[in-house]
Amino acid sequence: MPTPIKMPALSPTMEEGTLARWLVKEGDTVSSGDIMAEIETDKATMEFEAVDEGVIAKIEVPEGTENVKVGTVIAILAEEGEDVGDAAAAEVDGGSSKPVRAEPVEAPSSTPDATPQEKNSPSTSSGRTDEGSAPKAEGDRIIASPLAKRIAEQKGIDLSGVTGSGPNGRIVKADVEGAKPGAAPSMAASAAPTPSAPQPVAQLGGDLDAPYEAQKLNNVRKVIARRLTEAKQTIPHIYLTVDVRLDALLKLRGELNKSLEADGVKLSVNDLLIKALARALQRVPKCNVSFQGDELFQYAREDVSVAVAAPSGLITPIIRDAGRKGLAQISSEMKELAGKARDGKLQPHEFQGGTASLSNLGMFGTKQFDAVINPPQAMILAVGAGEQRPHVVDGALQVATVMSATGSFDHRAIDGADGAQLMQAFQQLVENPMGLVV
Repeated sequence: MPTPIKMPALSPTMEEGTLARWLVKEGDTVSSGDIMAEIETDKATMEFEAVDEGVIAKIEVPEGTENVKVGTVIAILAEEGEDVGDAAAAEVDGGSSKPVRAEPVEAPSSTPDATPQEKNSPSTSSGRTDEGSAPKAEGDRIIASPLAKRIAEQKGIDLSGVTGSGPNGRIVKADVEGAKPGAAPSMAASAAPTPSAPQPVAQLGGDLDAPYEAQKLNNVRKVIARRLTEAKQTIPHIYLTVDVRLDALLKLRGELNKSLEADGVKLSVNDLLIKALARALQRVPKCNVSFQGDELFQYAREDVSVAVAAPSGLITPIIRDAGRKGLAQISSEMKELAGKARDGKLQPHEFQGGTASLSNLGMFGTKQFDAVINPPQAMILAVGAGEQRPHVVDGALQVATVMSATGSFDHRAIDGADGAQLMQAFQQLVENPMGLVV
């Protein structure tokens, strides 16, 4: 009996997705563990695997189709010994499809417009490798991950000459990073209009006319646009800024890193700021809340969402129970989560939730900024660069390393005085950082 394969729900909140790419075609035989397609959700591009053996009798939804509802039949699988033609023509019922296993893969690249994180986490390719296998092609199409294709476009690499190390010879990021530009035209060049073709021009009128290229929004960017528009339209933001001396914190960080060097741990300033925000929320629990209509949720744990700029857009992995974790554990978890975020490998439980957020643009030299609250949270802390400034210390003018930090608060849930107490607690913890190690 033919088996319908349906659009799976790859996260608890997923209602629809984009069928980004088929990795099989009609007539292909699949076995348990074979990757069949890539599906773009609102947070990552996921690939799913076949569980049972069979033949792809019919593909119902072509690749590139957007807004495919969960439960929609996307393909028909003919079981062993079943006539493929009969299976393709058969009416399938609306029952459950065969289960699939979903794994995140490298997300399609786009230009991130925000945030944070040290860029020293190693990128990872697909967990399964088949060294030395040739890239799997279907017709004229080379099987490669979206990120690998983008890197190839940017470097002018001809993927037909690249050996894939992923499943079934699939080309992944690691395969193209060390490859040299080939003689064949790159994907970008082959897709570009001929010199005689007119370039599209934005019809803005007057001096604003300029050549442009229309880029389709991926699902991550759509979600960012929707949620942040909602935040600015529905949340009454109040902004509170403090200047914080970093000298004591930087000194403590240096001492801690010396003692942790043998363990392979290297704390970043951001790791200490995550801990400082969590401890400040412990001291001022009125700010560890969220507005829920007729109710106010008071959280008993400090789950800090940390903004990370991933290729597909901004995402906020979570350090859960950060107030009770040691600095070394926070550092280790943050490096792992940031690496997963940039490779599009975060699991839903690693980025969904959080009781407050931290956004750090200091590594880009930004002095001060106001961040947009990530609903349903009620606050986000934006920190800028530490810089040498004239500063009054103990009644005397001195030069100190100073950082500006701005808290954005949902005024429906947090009063100005409570927000000010949180900023004061954060300032005190950073300037007297021994409170972060006890």
